[in-house]
Amino acid sequence: MTPRAAPLTPDERRRSLIEAALPLMVKHGRATTTKQIAAAAGVAEGTIFRVFDSKDDLFTAALEHAADFDPLLRDLRAIPTEQPLRELVGDIATVLQQRFKGMFALMSAMAVTGPVTAHRHTADKRAQVGEVLTGLMEPYADQLSCRPEHFVHVVRMLAFTGSHPHLSDGHPLGADQIVDVVVDGLTKKSHQKGGA
Repeated sequence: MTPRAAPLTPDERRRSLIEAALPLMVKHGRATTTKQIAAAAGVAEGTIFRVFDSKDDLFTAALEHAADFDPLLRDLRAIPTEQPLRELVGDIATVLQQRFKGMFALMSAMAVTGPVTAHRHTADKRAQVGEVLTGLMEPYADQLSCRPEHFVHVVRMLAFTGSHPHLSDGHPLGADQIVDVVVDGLTKKSHQKGGA
């Protein structure tokens, strides 16, 4: 007999079902069943339909949850600032790549080809990511051969394309490779070496 569901608020129940569904969606794609999700969440299958109208409704909510920028912003804000430039960029690249790889795996498994969500706050959140990244780089501005905003742009682009299985031709970039490209290519020291 399936154990009785713990008393959770509707929002908590919704979140627990989404969090149970996401790894299953990455593994099984749209073939993921409500029975699998219920078992992973430790609830009766009927509980899902007291929270979501359909399995597709749950899939949509899970995709939007995965695309939420708040966890990324939290992880970026947690990066230590008092460290050498190369280590800082490595931490930034690692956080960005974890985000991108997770989203690419989920979108591929779910056969999603366009933006996951058209949520009205998405552009604002994306801009906040840029602001946090630029803020991390500003103390190192005197070491850069470009503006911190441009440096951040290059790091984000390399993390995105270098993490995408198709854009990277099956040879994804490691965080250390991204660090080598941007730190060795976009700092004053690297330009001084080139002019020597």
